[in-house]
Amino acid sequence: MAEIFTPFLAAFILAYVLRPVCLWLESHRIPRALAALISMLIGLGLIFFIFSLLISLLKYEIPLIKTQLPEWIANTQSWLSPKLEQLHMNIDWSTLKANVTHKITEHINDNADALMNSTIETVLVSGSSVIAGFVNAVLIIFVMFYLLIDWDQFFALIKKVVPNRAQETVHHLAMHTDGLLSQYLRGMLIVISIMAIFYSAGLSLIGVKGAAALGVFTAIMIIIPYVGITIGLTLSTLSALLQFGPGPEILGVLALFGLGQFLEGFFLTPRLVGERIGLHPVGVLFALLFFGKLFGFFGVLLALPISAVSMVLVQYAWSLYTQSSWYQK
Repeated sequence: MAEIFTPFLAAFILAYVLRPVCLWLESHRIPRALAALISMLIGLGLIFFIFSLLISLLKYEIPLIKTQLPEWIANTQSWLSPKLEQLHMNIDWSTLKANVTHKITEHINDNADALMNSTIETVLVSGSSVIAGFVNAVLIIFVMFYLLIDWDQFFALIKKVVPNRAQETVHHLAMHTDGLLSQYLRGMLIVISIMAIFYSAGLSLIGVKGAAALGVFTAIMIIIPYVGITIGLTLSTLSALLQFGPGPEILGVLALFGLGQFLEGFFLTPRLVGERIGLHPVGVLFALLFFGKLFGFFGVLLALPISAVSMVLVQYAWSLYTQSSWYQK
């Protein structure tokens, strides 16, 4: 059932995120259908931009590995040879260098296209084939467009299903959830913008090539707790290592990301996002694994927003439980 629900869940979340844009366009006397179409194009453009950053980074890193590999082996030889001679161990470095360079270069040449394709499929395809991914993408776009147009009618229909005696409670929970998600999304957009400038400027000062793409991609990946910053740090460290080798630039990258984590974790996020959802770090990891297993890549992206909705319901259920006569007796 996850493969069926995933595109509908993705379409609903995207429509929710893009609804403020659609309402703003409607307030400027743009027809609703056209406003929905423009909002959808903006959202899809941002998604395409993020994927383009990842693809450009991979295209840049793979040639660097091929270029820097002989130099790596030469540096390793100069550092390791004296130590091996002390142990009376002799290695034919010229043959080793030629064989390793040939094997790795051949492997990269043979698998570069496959690596790019598998990366794109991992990000884009929620089914088991390219055809299923294409169908899901079309379905997401179709559902998202009509949700943007019929958003009010959709929730009016849901309201009719709710019994009259429960409508006030459901409305209160819905407004609470909407406020929490709105605060989270607005705050994260501001944090991502600030951190994109911070990482891009810092990597540029260090001299890392592709600093702008690395900085923006790392900032966007903040929306995936722990995993996002780990990916950004790994790519940036690898890029610096391929360019400069072991040296002060690596320490500069580590210091930059340490300062970035401190700035984002102890200053920007508490002030601009609040305490986010209030989940314990173990709960965050559980949410990432649980929703990632259910809904794949979209599940990882939406783990925290879905957890926000769950927390509102859990808190309400807990308040009912603690106020009940059974609990108090």
